[in-house]
Amino acid sequence: MGFLTVLKKMKQKEKEMRILMLGLDNAGKTTILKRFNGEPIDTISPTLGFNIKTLEHRGFTLNLWDVGGQKSLRSYWRNYFECTDGLIWVVDSADKRRLEDCKAELHTLLQEERLAGATLLVFANKQDLPGACTPEELREILGLDQIKTHHWQIARCSAVTGENLLKGMDWLIDDIAARIFTLD
Repeated sequence: MGFLTVLKKMKQKEKEMRILMLGLDNAGKTTILKRFNGEPIDTISPTLGFNIKTLEHRGFTLNLWDVGGQKSLRSYWRNYFECTDGLIWVVDSADKRRLEDCKAELHTLLQEERLAGATLLVFANKQDLPGACTPEELREILGLDQIKTHHWQIARCSAVTGENLLKGMDWLIDDIAARIFTLD
């Protein structure tokens, strides 16, 4: 029995997933995390460092890591890559002036060896704001169709209203589970 088979069987028993949530500052990562956890979202300040929440959903234990997105913190993102099963990339769909920076950071991340194989969910957040880019526009602007190294999906959402957050998370969980919790 190979080492990967042993690891898969260990993970099978745990049914545990490590999900890393990244994106530029003010994209809505912490609001999404608080919304998932049923916490109030009326007082959220910029994340300096990280937040971790462990949630139970559909029989899985989800360890969600929300890491600050300020430019000064992005060099520390690599400290959180180890053993990541899923990556949630949160985009402020209404902040059109920062989408090129958003694209560059995402494509740099996807080249990281320790994130190889991680499932990618792109949350097109702030869809409730006027003038927000549609997921189709973001797909093109962010060059998502060029991504061949990861399973990915883009989902429109609003962290404030909660629209589509669970639907996106369910897709992420299904994709990770199909890849990790299989018996050889």
